[in-house]
Amino acid sequence: MNDSSQRQNDSGGFSHARALRRRTGIHIYVLPNLITTLNMFFGFFALIYAIRGEYIWAAYAIVGAAVFDLLDGRVARLTHSTSKFGAEYDSLCDVVSFGVAPGVLLYLWALQPFGRLGWLVSFLFTACGALRLARFNVQAHTIEKGYFQGLPIPMAAGIVASSVLAWRDLGWDPQQSVLLLTMTVLLSFVMVSNFRYRSFKDMDFRERLPFWYLVLGVGLFAIIAIRPEVMLFLLFMTYAVLGAVFGVLGLGRTPKRRPAEAGAASDGDDLHELIDPSQDSSQH
Repeated sequence: MNDSSQRQNDSGGFSHARALRRRTGIHIYVLPNLITTLNMFFGFFALIYAIRGEYIWAAYAIVGAAVFDLLDGRVARLTHSTSKFGAEYDSLCDVVSFGVAPGVLLYLWALQPFGRLGWLVSFLFTACGALRLARFNVQAHTIEKGYFQGLPIPMAAGIVASSVLAWRDLGWDPQQSVLLLTMTVLLSFVMVSNFRYRSFKDMDFRERLPFWYLVLGVGLFAIIAIRPEVMLFLLFMTYAVLGAVFGVLGLGRTPKRRPAEAGAASDGDDLHELIDPSQDSSQH
């Protein structure tokens, strides 16, 4: 009887261990998360090259990270492989590529002569970027699809990267630039602000649109081609400044909240952040 009870206990223990392994095991979608890893790779690349003093390469690496940041969400939605793991991993990679890397780049490239003020402002940019990502993660299913709340962190990082290219093209000295210091502080605050920035996600370019859309697109390309480094910086800054101005003046439509159910079925913030609450966690 004792032997039988012992065997039953052993069998129960093994079953419990197997069940625990099944619960703690995780299965992920490889393709979109591999693309997300490339996002982080380019962010780390930017860090290394900023430390080495090769700021142009660091700026281009941040641009490369932004490209993969866009691709992973598109691939995830096309392959129906969105997941909670992908959402969290994406945010962690974004902190590296669009928070830490631009912050270090700004400090070493322009703000180091300011001393303690310089590295504190660089940290402010990184911290506000992380806060912006965390806020988005908890509000992704309630904020209306057509607008971002606060400047998206990839856009803020893009402004930093394009400023490096623009300053080089214009022949300006970035060291101890009050303009760049002020720009960094303002970018930090607009990321965590409640200002609404147009996301254009509610526009379907696969549908027929008025002819002037094409004319506008061609004109935009022509303007950028005149002097790409400078024009891209001006274009990004215009987007950031207009959102802030409209927010301060209270212009534009009143923000709308999406029902949680509708939010779960619509697109996320650039990437594969959308999670189906009914999904089995073993598929993540």
